[in-house]
Amino acid sequence: MGGLIAAYTVARNSDVQGLVMIAAWNLGDRVSRPSPEGLDTFKNASPRLAGSTPEGLYDEAKAHGQQWNYVTYAEQLKSRPVLILEAKDANTADNRAMAEALRKAGDTQVAEKYMETNHVFSDHRIALQEAVLEWLGSLSAPTPK
Repeated sequence: MGGLIAAYTVARNSDVQGLVMIAAWNLGDRVSRPSPEGLDTFKNASPRLAGSTPEGLYDEAKAHGQQWNYVTYAEQLKSRPVLILEAKDANTADNRAMAEALRKAGDTQVAEKYMETNHVFSDHRIALQEAVLEWLGSLSAPTPK
């Protein structure tokens, strides 16, 4: 859930100059949709979070669904560069919705890159690094405050 947490944090911290989202799961939006999978979506995520259960994670996500929908952060992020890296996973549509929301909000510094790989980019790690480094190299130096 790093992409969601990164977007959440950057949206609330104007000192952060930019954002990279890598195959980000839009947890807030996911729990608001009717889903035939139900808790199955959370069975893979909960073991990585100490002390959590699929049921507990699902209940918490339902309680915070609106707050954890990263597309709603577009207004707070629109003045900063954002790189959205997409993989061949269940999050691609969410990632593209985020890019579209940023552009609609007026962000002219949105970059998207799709890679034909799995969610963790296991066979594209070097390409992932190169994409981030290339994007960072394309940015202007931040203006001192």
